[in-house]
Amino acid sequence: MSVVEGRLADLGLSLPPVAAPVAAYVPVVRSGNLVLTSGQLPLVEGKLPATGKVGAEVSAEDAYGYARTCALNAIAAVKSIVEDLDTVTVVKVVGFVASAPDFTGQPGVINGASELLANAFGDKGAHARSAVGVAVLPLDAPVEVEIMVSIDD
Repeated sequence: MSVVEGRLADLGLSLPPVAAPVAAYVPVVRSGNLVLTSGQLPLVEGKLPATGKVGAEVSAEDAYGYARTCALNAIAAVKSIVEDLDTVTVVKVVGFVASAPDFTGQPGVINGASELLANAFGDKGAHARSAVGVAVLPLDAPVEVEIMVSIDD
């Protein structure tokens, strides 16, 4: 077990199976030392735990947890093509929040993903980030997260 997976286990988490794509794409691609995930929804056992807009049907606190789940799903996607997660450095996170018109807390929601990555990868989890509010996401998910990582030689 990698140090990263051990840290996740300490948080009571384990890597889920990689979520099947919901359209014409692959979950993860490697190009040289970069690995990029497709947007990951907060799927748990193939199902969304909630749907709707953050700040309306979904609370910011719940959405924070869903962003955390998205990040866990992204780590699983990376693990599917990278042998050792301890060789991974998180470079960039992009988080999308399906937002009610007056909701402005997107950065706090995406902190769920960023904080999980920092806890799992330690110093190698520090990253650049964008947190974007959008009108709607696939399957009416409240949150979607994609990550870009580099792999040590």
